[in-house]
Amino acid sequence: MTSGYFVKLTVNFVKKILIVGVFLLGSASYLNAQKKLTLLEAIQTATTNYGTIKAKTNYAAASAATVNQAKREYLPNLVLAGQQDYGTVNGQNGPSYGFGGYGVSSSGLPLPEQNWNAAFGSLYLANINWDFFTFGKMKERIRTAKEIANRDTKDRDQELFNHQVKVAAAYLNLLAAQKLTISYQKNLNRADTFRKVVMTRALNGLIAGVDSSQANAEVSNAKIALTRAVDFEQEQNNKLAQLMGVSPEPFILDTLFLSKVPEHIQDPIDTSLAQHPTLQWYQSRIDVSKEQTKYIKASRYPTLSLVGIIQTRGSGFSSSYSSDQTAFTSNYWDGIKPTRSNYLIGLGLTWNLTQPLRLSQQMKSQQYTTQGLADEYELANQQLYAQLQLAETKIKNALSNYHEVPTQVKAASDAFLQKSVLYKNGLTNLVDVTQALYTLIRAETDRDIAYNNVWQALLLKAAAKGDFDLFMREIKE
Repeated sequence: MTSGYFVKLTVNFVKKILIVGVFLLGSASYLNAQKKLTLLEAIQTATTNYGTIKAKTNYAAASAATVNQAKREYLPNLVLAGQQDYGTVNGQNGPSYGFGGYGVSSSGLPLPEQNWNAAFGSLYLANINWDFFTFGKMKERIRTAKEIANRDTKDRDQELFNHQVKVAAAYLNLLAAQKLTISYQKNLNRADTFRKVVMTRALNGLIAGVDSSQANAEVSNAKIALTRAVDFEQEQNNKLAQLMGVSPEPFILDTLFLSKVPEHIQDPIDTSLAQHPTLQWYQSRIDVSKEQTKYIKASRYPTLSLVGIIQTRGSGFSSSYSSDQTAFTSNYWDGIKPTRSNYLIGLGLTWNLTQPLRLSQQMKSQQYTTQGLADEYELANQQLYAQLQLAETKIKNALSNYHEVPTQVKAASDAFLQKSVLYKNGLTNLVDVTQALYTLIRAETDRDIAYNNVWQALLLKAAAKGDFDLFMREIKE
């Protein structure tokens, strides 16, 4: 019997060892599968996947292609054409105009009556038409296209900068939410542990039974607080996933950089904001409007054109057809063979004298637009400068809280321990213990937020300055 019991005990022990081994192996696989997401990786993923950035990158590429198209507009028009026709050549004295290009160009002497003699004919030509001097219109058109391309590039850059700031802020918010969840989980564990102590003392008749009810209420309150914290964490997790352009999943974040204060957070920086991506985008809009004004102004001037053409024709109608209507052939090859050629070279000037009257108001409208864009630039500059000053204030306040929270947490932790010991020995009531518990969770929450707020303040400073490296340098150090 003893031997059978020993064998059974040994088998149970081996089973437990196997179960623990499988559990540890599974836990190791899970931890390996859950790769830590660094802030730099989150930003790189977001800049690659986010739809708005990809769209504005394509818009910038389209504008760059438009610049090349504007440059090629200066090339002369070179047209090669050839046609072979079959038809009659009845002519008639009288004016006519082929509206919309629907008239035929058949030519021949006017005969006393209609006939249906038909032969083949052909036309071959090479034509060149070049507006070689436009008094600056073409140059201004190219410059305008360049400014538009520059504007779209700056738009992409400022969108990229703003999105990097958004991703970093979302990352920090999720870090704070995860820290708060851990703190509220600890709070629930403390409340549950204390509830067990209260219930044991109540069952032994050492304290009133109402204390156990109050302890149960505190556990329920801690569970509700934890649920809210988890819900907030899930919201922040989902927001980060959206900004990264990936499917929502639980992210394991890097908390190492939160264990220290940024070394250069209080270093003075240049308050000039001219290089801020947002202001550069506003400035590029002004530059486009100014260049459009110059282009409109240049459109008032004439255009010098050079034209050259050489053509050759063939016809199945003989030169004596006007006197002998039988002098034609329906042979295809005789009709399309070139027999007569002409060339022409010309220089022309085209100037619409009423164009300046129309363009004067358009120029005035564009100048008002330029001024409006300048006003928007000034407003954005004022807002960013105010944001920069606010960031400096937030940095001071965040650092002040950062240095205070350790003292607060230690005092609250000591107070809770003291009240718990006193309650276990019957020297204080449950209300004092509950109040100490509230103070402790508030201190831990303040600690989690204070650490995060220091980095949030630095991010705000980087966003206001327009220098994201100001923030990222501290992460990499």
